[in-house]
Amino acid sequence: MKQIFQDLKSGETHVEAVLSSQAAKGQLLISTRKSLVSVGTERMLVDFGKANLIEKALQQPDKVKQALEKIGTDGLVPTVEAIRSKLDQPMPLGYSNVGVVADSGGTSFSEGDRVVSNGHHAEVVRVPKNLCALIPDNVDDESAAFTVLGAIALQGTRLAQPTLGEVVVVTGLGLIGLLTVQLLRAQGCRVLGIDFDSDKCELARSFGASVVDLSKGEDPVAVAQIFSRGRGVDGVIITASTKSNEPVHQAATMCRQRGRIVLVGVVGLELSRADFYEKELSFQVSCSYGPGRYDSGYEEKGHDYPIGFVRWTQQRNFEAVLDMMASGALDVKPLISHRFSIDEAPEAYKLLDTPGTLGIVIDYPNSADALAVKTVELTAPIDYKPEEVVCSFVGGGNYASRVLIPAFSDAGAALHTLVTSGGVSAVHQGKKHGFTKASTDLEATLVDESVNTVVIATQHKLHAQQIIAGLNAGKQVFVEKPLALTLDELEAIDAAWQVGQGKSRLMVGYNRRFSPLTVTMKAQLDKRAGPKTFILTMNAGDIPTDHWTQDREMGGGRIIGEACHYIDLLRFLVGAPISGFTAASLGAASGVGITEDKASITLTFEDGSMGTIHYFANGGKAFPKERIEAFGGDGVLQLDNFKRLQGFGWKGFKSQRLLNQDKGQKACAAAFVESVRLGLPAPIPYEEIIEVARVSIEVAQTLRG
Repeated sequence: MKQIFQDLKSGETHVEAVLSSQAAKGQLLISTRKSLVSVGTERMLVDFGKANLIEKALQQPDKVKQALEKIGTDGLVPTVEAIRSKLDQPMPLGYSNVGVVADSGGTSFSEGDRVVSNGHHAEVVRVPKNLCALIPDNVDDESAAFTVLGAIALQGTRLAQPTLGEVVVVTGLGLIGLLTVQLLRAQGCRVLGIDFDSDKCELARSFGASVVDLSKGEDPVAVAQIFSRGRGVDGVIITASTKSNEPVHQAATMCRQRGRIVLVGVVGLELSRADFYEKELSFQVSCSYGPGRYDSGYEEKGHDYPIGFVRWTQQRNFEAVLDMMASGALDVKPLISHRFSIDEAPEAYKLLDTPGTLGIVIDYPNSADALAVKTVELTAPIDYKPEEVVCSFVGGGNYASRVLIPAFSDAGAALHTLVTSGGVSAVHQGKKHGFTKASTDLEATLVDESVNTVVIATQHKLHAQQIIAGLNAGKQVFVEKPLALTLDELEAIDAAWQVGQGKSRLMVGYNRRFSPLTVTMKAQLDKRAGPKTFILTMNAGDIPTDHWTQDREMGGGRIIGEACHYIDLLRFLVGAPISGFTAASLGAASGVGITEDKASITLTFEDGSMGTIHYFANGGKAFPKERIEAFGGDGVLQLDNFKRLQGFGWKGFKSQRLLNQDKGQKACAAAFVESVRLGLPAPIPYEEIIEVARVSIEVAQTLRG
């Protein structure tokens, strides 16, 4: 299918052929008919893409700070690689889409329904059900394409709480501003619109507003004073886009005592206390389409808010806008300035800074054809040698594209097919890394006899079922941690492995045991007889409670999803089975949503050794992330952030230092590839993989009570 992207490195806006997304439960697969370019918002994204690195840095000082901290802890090279990887990701454009449901994803929608969504500019989009709404029969596709922008205007209007007869100013008469004018007029308000563009002022006037044409030198404050009969306006809705603080200052000056100011656009926010103090003005920033925005429970999982408590959600705002279009109260036809097909999209984006540009409608004449394409050839077919490790990747996210795929390629694996559910990254990363095919069809690659190895780098909840599918297909399987999220999943994996009588290798990406400094540490420890004690500290850093890795069903939580690295590392360093464990987490505290990621875990081993893992998410990024200390043989070994290993009183060893951090990802991939190529046992024994997974799950269960 075709989709519009912004290239963050080159600054170019382009149409790229990618694969359409797979159907998914709780999400609609939509064949697009029309989409609307949001001139204001998308112009900001395009301008950001065109900016050079220094300009990008100046716009994101918080990101610069994070980069500097990462250089201090991880080194320059890993930091530069991470930044380059981020900039290499094509940025999808668009968020106002109209199309026909091709797959309902088990929702209340039906195939063939005509719907609006916040989907991208693409021939096929996959959108969660709460971000879609049915289009009334008497609302045409072009009009419906304005729905999402209309919802943004509606949410800002709701926050302003206008009442019949009130005087409200709309600052900025772009698309959202002109929609806001109509919404306020529909509620019986007297409206004053302000803009520099005379044509937009005339449109606002046609919708029943009075206007201030700044291009003619009119004084908006003086006009507002007269318009409000000398009382001051009841409210101001700012829909403008400017770096200046003037719109807010101007709004405060216009308002009556206890007037209301709502910011929908993007303006300077250096507020003057004096502007607000004497009048006791209220100021509120509107968040996109309404309640539910950025709430993963609402958007991703489809949990709706009870209507008795939250009357207007994102979806219900969509419906309200469509109802107003159906009744004739909202007329968007005059807002359409240009029409382009998807193939002409680059030309459309050249008009964003052109005077007179308002609503740009994109047409998709062939979107239905895109649904049938699940696999594309990226290179000419290749005849592989029998001894080659021919590898397909499942998942093409940031870690896979930045670390795993290059590691397997450097190890000599032939990259066959990149499979992703979304389709976009499959083609982009597939071309970048030299895959033969890109696909959204996992089953097809599993039955492909030319593929002997599968690497799984998807969301954690998918690992178990994809591992089992790979084992059942007779493939060699490498999975990024964790192996499984539950003991039942672990049992199912073991059953599949046993059916194959261990013919397939199963390997988890426990890379830290392959770090060169870890290997040195292990060699030194093996020289000292007797039990040893360990302290492993992971300054994990905070992750928001609504992040998918924190979700027990999707990510399994951070103990299963990340602390498993340290359980495996201890298992490797000790070289003996785990005999037991104790675990304790931070106690319940006000304002702390998750406590299991602030925990101490003590493992005991059959050889008498013991080790304590401190996994703390409440530390700071300025401090190194990882430290391993080993005590034994009348000495101490200390490994800091996989960059420096020191021996204290350790005979025959003082220190080893690396220029850059090396957590062993490349060595881990190379060891697995070599084992497949030469027919050797997996680098990590199967029993250890199962043992570590089981202990990780049981530790998490203990911490949860």
